[in-house]
Parts: sequence; structure tokens; C-alpha cells
Amino acid sequence: MSGRVVILGIYVTDLAFRAERMPVIGETIAGSAFAMGPGGKGSNQAVAAARAGAEVVFCTRLGNDAFGAIARDTWRAEGIAARATVVDAMATGAAHIFVDSATGSNAIIVAAGAAGTLGPADVEAIEADIAGAQVFVTQLEQPVDAAYRGLELARKHGVTTVLNPAPALPLPDDIFPLCDYVTPNETEAAALTGIAIATPDDARRAADALLAKGAGAAIVTLGETGALLHTRTQSVLVPAFRCGAVVETAGAGDGFTGGFAAALARGMVPVDAVRFGCALAGLSVTRAGTAPSMPTLSEINALLGAASIVSA
Repeated sequence: MSGRVVILGIYVTDLAFRAERMPVIGETIAGSAFAMGPGGKGSNQAVAAARAGAEVVFCTRLGNDAFGAIARDTWRAEGIAARATVVDAMATGAAHIFVDSATGSNAIIVAAGAAGTLGPADVEAIEADIAGAQVFVTQLEQPVDAAYRGLELARKHGVTTVLNPAPALPLPDDIFPLCDYVTPNETEAAALTGIAIATPDDARRAADALLAKGAGAAIVTLGETGALLHTRTQSVLVPAFRCGAVVETAGAGDGFTGGFAAALARGMVPVDAVRFGCALAGLSVTRAGTAPSMPTLSEINALLGAASIVSA
């Protein structure tokens, strides 16, 4: 069984610039490379989940422009079923990504464009897709009320819910009980809980705070340290996979969430699904780009080893 994952989120076209440092205001510097490609947290997660073997439905909004055409071509190539409303009067979203040429670290500015107008009605239009899924995933690049409605409908139909609270925003208290899993990184977990995270024990305290808000489980991604799965009955730090030189970290968190969702949809237990997500993310950072960096199921299985192989 491949498992169905429904994802609500935004698509943007990534405009990635590599340079030795960020310019200061009023300064122009020379970059070492430029690339354009598909991005946006929701779309990246959809690509990651599809390449990891899931049947994926992605809901968003696009402008009627060249960037929107890139989006549709991307989803078609990946076998993703798109539920994308076209808004004639608005542009498709775009993202400026600065990539440090020495470390692969990044800084990003996102303009959601048409996807920034997603609302509860867009989610209600795909209720049948959600009802037929194993896992529903959303983030916070689109309006919170759309994410809330998606989680609400998924809960109504008994579908496992995953909230990737990125970027970190103030959230209504009643959103957390709708979440089977919340998957923040260190920065997002700190913003949601007020607990600074420097160690795995700090992450556990932040995760406890998220459970206290009503989340079923918290997964705090910790970069090169790995990912902490924290529930009311277990707390497991799953180590990161080191797969070679880091080329670009942008999209790694999206890769983790998409891979985790795909593994859950296939029926893997949570700790194994976290390990699967870590393997996917570990491979993705060795490649340039966000969506283009996502590995295939066979590549993930090869990294995990013969004992962990799953079928598409």
C-alpha cells in the first residue's frame, strides 16, 4: 500500500542566489550562481512525499502566469494530483533564497502571491480527498484559517493530522488538539513555547509544552543532531543521516515532513517514520534546490538498509 497524503500549502518559484555573504542595505555584491526552480513548503512536501512512494493530492492557488505553468508541470511530472485554483488578478508566489556558498546555509524571503488568499472554502472543496486519505498535512505559509479548517475536516474523517508550524506564527489555542503531530524546527518550537532550544533536553521541554497545549505528539527537528519524537509515553532522539558534503539546507525540513507523512500513510510506526524522514532530509541537503533535491524511495531505502526496505 502506498498510502494517500493530502497536503494544503503554497507553491512558489524559488529564485536561489549563491554568494559568500549577504549584502547589507544599499550594497550590491557579486554572486557565484543562480538557479530557478519549484518551491514553497507545501509543494516541496508534496514532491517529497510523492517521490517517497505516497499517492499525493496537493491543494493551493496559483496565478495565471509563467510561474504557475512551472508549478503545473512540476506536479504533472511527479504524479501529484493538483487541486489548484487559478486566480487571474494575482501572481503566483515567489521566494528569494540566499545560499551561503561555503556552508549551504540559507536565508529566505517568501511572497505567497495567489496562494496567500487560500481560505476555508478551498479546503472544503477537497473534503472528499481528505476523507479518503491516511494523512493530512499543512503548514502556515497560507492563512491560518485555511490550515485550521483542513485540520478540522481531517479530524472529522479520522485522518491522521500533521501540522508543520512554519513559519512560526501566533496560533489559536484550539488548533493544537486538532494535531496528531506538530513538526517544528528549533526556532519554531522556541517561538511557539518561549523555550530556547540549545540541547535535546531543551527540545523535550518545548515538546512537553506543545503536548500541554493539546498536540498528540511533537517532533522537533534539530538539524544535524536529528529529530526528537516526543509523546506522552516515549521520547526518542533519532540521529541525523550524514550522506556527504552539505550543498544546501533549504527544503530539508520540508523533505522531513513529506517523508514522515508518506511513511505514516504507508503504515509505519511513528519512530520508524521519523527515521525515514531523517533519511530523506539527509539525502536532500547533499543536493541543490528544494523540490529538485528530494530523493526517490529507492534512494531512501538504500540509505536505510535492506532491513528497512519498504515497497512503493
